[in-house]
Amino acid sequence: MALDYTYDDANAKVRINCLGYLYGASLEDFEEAMQRTIDVLLEAKKVESIVLVKEREYEYDYEQTKLLTEIASVIDQVLRERIIADTSIGEGPCKKFFPEWNRKLQYIVLELLRKDPIGAYVELIREMRDVRHKLRHAVTPKYDACYRNYYTKALAPVYRHLSNTKLIMMVKDKLDSYHVGNRDLYRQIFMPSVRPNFMLTKYRIIPPKGTSVDRYTVGDIQIEIFKLADSTEYFYYVLPPEFRLSDKLYTVLDAARHYMATHKPTTPEFVRSKNMRDLFMNIGRDVIRSTTQRLRIHLTGEQVDQLATILTRYTAGLGILEVLLQDQRIQDIYVNSPIERQPVLIFHSEYEECKTNLIPTIEDAEGWATRLRIESGRPLDEANPVLDVNIGVPGGRARFAVITRTLSPSGLGFAIRRHRDKPWTLPLFIKNKMLNPLAAGLLSFLIDGSVSILVAGGRGSGKTSILGALMLELLPKVRIITLEDTLELPVETLRELNYNIERLKSRSVITHVETEMPADEALRTALRLGDSALIVGEVRSVEAKALYEAMRVGALSNIVAGTIHGESAYGVFDRVVNDLGVPATSFKATDILPIAKMLRSADGLHRYRRLTEITEIRKEWNVDPMKEGGFINLMEYSGKEDTLKPTDTLVNGESEVLNRISSYVKEWSGNWEAVWENIKLRGRMKQKMIDLADETKRPELLEADWIVASNNKFHLLSEQIRKEVGVAEPHRIYNEWLAWFKLAAKLQSKAPVTYVPVSIVKPAE
Repeated sequence: MALDYTYDDANAKVRINCLGYLYGASLEDFEEAMQRTIDVLLEAKKVESIVLVKEREYEYDYEQTKLLTEIASVIDQVLRERIIADTSIGEGPCKKFFPEWNRKLQYIVLELLRKDPIGAYVELIREMRDVRHKLRHAVTPKYDACYRNYYTKALAPVYRHLSNTKLIMMVKDKLDSYHVGNRDLYRQIFMPSVRPNFMLTKYRIIPPKGTSVDRYTVGDIQIEIFKLADSTEYFYYVLPPEFRLSDKLYTVLDAARHYMATHKPTTPEFVRSKNMRDLFMNIGRDVIRSTTQRLRIHLTGEQVDQLATILTRYTAGLGILEVLLQDQRIQDIYVNSPIERQPVLIFHSEYEECKTNLIPTIEDAEGWATRLRIESGRPLDEANPVLDVNIGVPGGRARFAVITRTLSPSGLGFAIRRHRDKPWTLPLFIKNKMLNPLAAGLLSFLIDGSVSILVAGGRGSGKTSILGALMLELLPKVRIITLEDTLELPVETLRELNYNIERLKSRSVITHVETEMPADEALRTALRLGDSALIVGEVRSVEAKALYEAMRVGALSNIVAGTIHGESAYGVFDRVVNDLGVPATSFKATDILPIAKMLRSADGLHRYRRLTEITEIRKEWNVDPMKEGGFINLMEYSGKEDTLKPTDTLVNGESEVLNRISSYVKEWSGNWEAVWENIKLRGRMKQKMIDLADETKRPELLEADWIVASNNKFHLLSEQIRKEVGVAEPHRIYNEWLAWFKLAAKLQSKAPVTYVPVSIVKPAE
């Protein structure tokens, strides 16, 4: 039978077609697959990787392929040396032994060695042992020379060639009680990357050797974390449902995929639809149902939905990346160039840097890049080698930074930041020790005070997440305008919560898409859109001058907030003034700088995010705020206690920003104690929300909808009590707020919360 395979000369890769054969396509499990593979290796001399294709594709890397190419070389060498065809060992009186010896050699070399090299080695050892025994005990002098020739001219040369192969050297000490046909040793040696033939991503199906430290599921996705010996990294082993399907379901899915691949939409509405994924899901269900009818296969409704979800993932989606992005514990995903040389790497919220059992292919990467180009409307090619885009994925949103040639010599590479499904809130930050209740109360007070805030920190320190949490401290009635080049702020969530919000998108400072408006022009446009709180996603470039210009001339009468890269207050000043070209005195328009950092443990193996300082920018300096006392910390991080501590400046009421805010409020003017109690009250309320969420095991009480409703109730109660007694008494506000919160949580305990009404009143005592 002719061998059905293709050879990729550029990559020295062989693809062997096993479709239609009764046996499977894994070398370690099926001797027929190994025999077929070695036959191919005897034809295609230079091979660095092997792929066996059936319902799944089994790919063996260079090291595993080399084990079999050595076996093929042994067969080739034995044939070229004419060891089997050597008739000299059967001359004269030896003639009567020759047919049996020749049959034995042909069985070992031409049959057994092709399908079971270890078994062939064992049979060869047994034959050599038998010949030695006969030479010592059973052979007459007449036939002694015959057996010696058979041993030295046939068995010994084959043994010499075979025993020097790496495969045999790996198992020499494991052959006690081995019997021919057993595949257990092969399963220890050959560990292919596996993928269904409708996928492009390669998959390591056998878990690594290590200690299992965690196991959990995300929907129908199984995940296990392994601690590897002699490695500081963990191994993230993921088993999505597409790798656990039966052959029957694979057949249906593959037939449906072929139909979807050849089907072309006929209506422009389909092509332009924003609900492309939903359309593919519905079409997928119909295609799968019709496929099962054609193939006379019965599936349950649950199985149809499962197959439709998988089909949509690999047609309208991002394939295996969507599997990883569904795990809320994953923060970052890295696919490094050159593609296929290493697995996908992730940053896990608990186990930090991890390798995965997923190996993307070049086809994978090109498909992802194409989809990102379509979704963003931005180019990605050699003239524009960078693409920065934020897109929605099942379970949340993710920011993709993509590079290609000419910036990346090795081609496509991806860095993916997964955003939390729902926006971060200050209580969630408290729960995760990013900050403490007092810091949360202070930031909430400052937001109400309409100050200008720049959240600073390094990459991955949580700047944008903090900014999103601060936006939720604004009342929904406040008009908000956001300006971003990559859409990361939780604008959609705020819209769902009835915020008065407008989003603007500016030109990326990296990609320079000509059809988009430059950031400085977009910012000046924002200033003409009415009295609004202005939120700038990140201050990077020329928009900095326009932003500080707006602050200085009082173009905005509400909060101005944004993020900026900087590890300290002076680092931010240096970046704004020296890098971005803002005049030094204009920097005084900044009121507050919260600094976020990614800290490391003493062993260097663990990282955690913390807000390390909240700094006030004073106004009475001329050139250098560091030397002239322009930076005053209101809170500082204590490494020993792992928390933010208030400074004497804050506790004693010496903050110029806080005093400025209080000077415009009748009951706070000249009354620092009232201001301090209000700050502590805000923090106390947020801590109580955490306590109640933990007590009732309802983490949703810390999400955005509850935070907004809680803030609304706090302000309404403050107004109500002030009108009743002339002053907003913190103790009474807290008690009535707590009664409302408990009742609201009780009433909403049996249904999903979409918006918590603030009109729920305190129950009668």
